[in-house]
Amino acid sequence: MRHFTVELEELNQKLLEMGGLVESAIHRSVRALVDQDRDLAEQVIRDEPRINRMEMEIDGMATRLLALRQPVARDLRFLTSALKINNDLERIGDLAQHVAERALSLMHHPLVKPMTDIPKMASMVQSMLLKCLDAFVNSDEPLARSVLLADDEVDRLRDAVYAELLATMQRDPGVVPAAVDLIFVARNLERIGDHATNIAEDVVFLVKGIDVRHHAEQAEKV
Repeated sequence: MRHFTVELEELNQKLLEMGGLVESAIHRSVRALVDQDRDLAEQVIRDEPRINRMEMEIDGMATRLLALRQPVARDLRFLTSALKINNDLERIGDLAQHVAERALSLMHHPLVKPMTDIPKMASMVQSMLLKCLDAFVNSDEPLARSVLLADDEVDRLRDAVYAELLATMQRDPGVVPAAVDLIFVARNLERIGDHATNIAEDVVFLVKGIDVRHHAEQAEKV
């Protein structure tokens, strides 16, 4: 029977590979939007089934190890966290595909200006994802907690995008179809930030054994 630590490392590497695919999907979908690049958008859509297949493979690996190895302590936390992180990464891949689809739709309309906050949102959520994956690899709880703090700024940018686009639609009804697409892009990016936050919470749980979802940590002190 193969050594348990080798199997855990293989699972770890699979998660990191999936994280890299998902991060690339975010980057390409936003570049497709900003540059009106059809090839990039279509590449994101073509690659999404690969992310789905990897999710199923990782889920199978983690479930098998839970059933056969019956881990305890940190190994148990690692496997349960891996299952949740895997799901969040797959959902981020779906959301990147949605952004790519909106990018294709926007190629049929004049670009709504200004669009400054959407690339800024994309940069922030990419940074959040990279940080939470680095925190996962290095068991870096402070880095994971920095991702939790960044989520509020992403929400603020989403609200600013909504307000700007609504004002633009009121001034010029002709831009409504394109502006609606951009509102959905902002919503998808905000949801990517939420999933990155979920991963960061799982990293804190993995490293410290503390559940910080829904401010549970503060609730325990009351």
